[in-house]
Amino acid sequence: MPDAHGLVTLDDVQGHPAVLAYLEMGDAYLGSLGYTEHGLRHASLTAHIAGNTLRRLGFSDRDAELASIAGFMHDIGNCISRDFHGVSAALLAKDPLVELGIEPRELAVVMNALGNHEEEHGTPATPVAAAAILADKADVHHTRVRCQDPAQFDIHDRVNYAAKRSFLRVDSETRVITLEIDIDTAVSQVMEYFEIFLSRMQISRKAADALDATFSLVINETRLL
Repeated sequence: MPDAHGLVTLDDVQGHPAVLAYLEMGDAYLGSLGYTEHGLRHASLTAHIAGNTLRRLGFSDRDAELASIAGFMHDIGNCISRDFHGVSAALLAKDPLVELGIEPRELAVVMNALGNHEEEHGTPATPVAAAAILADKADVHHTRVRCQDPAQFDIHDRVNYAAKRSFLRVDSETRVITLEIDIDTAVSQVMEYFEIFLSRMQISRKAADALDATFSLVINETRLL
């Protein structure tokens, strides 16, 4: 149910059966294609990081809550197809959010964030969208790898499996947003990270700009951006 002010919350969205069904189907579908985990773990972590990013930068609690909602729902479009899954997510999100009683302006903000989170063609036009993008791209971690046999790894599996720690650090005073990653170079070289994730870093920089902040990348305690 909406909160005391009649506003939809992350808890509402996390408990909606349609949203959970879309998320489960999308993760199962991506698993069949050999992708890393895109299910409840990734959705929940993205929601937490997105909301925390805006709070740390001084945005309103409501913007932070909308960022958390967008973070949780951003990948539900994968239940239809991987291609343009951001647009699919935006369209799929409408009915559950309306059913929960979201205000039209807030619905538009969330739908825009979902439709623009893909690095191939997304544009972070609002703080909510920017925070969702940064949170999504920050989740590089060995726990996302489904197959634990290194002999079966492709480059995406190898890079994620090599990432033993990832953390999005938000400095509220300097307004620097730093993605910190510890990579086991015995599993994957740092260059492989850039080979597959360069476009993610580019949209992360745009997202930080939209928040009047600066994006930085630190791998194995070495600042690379």
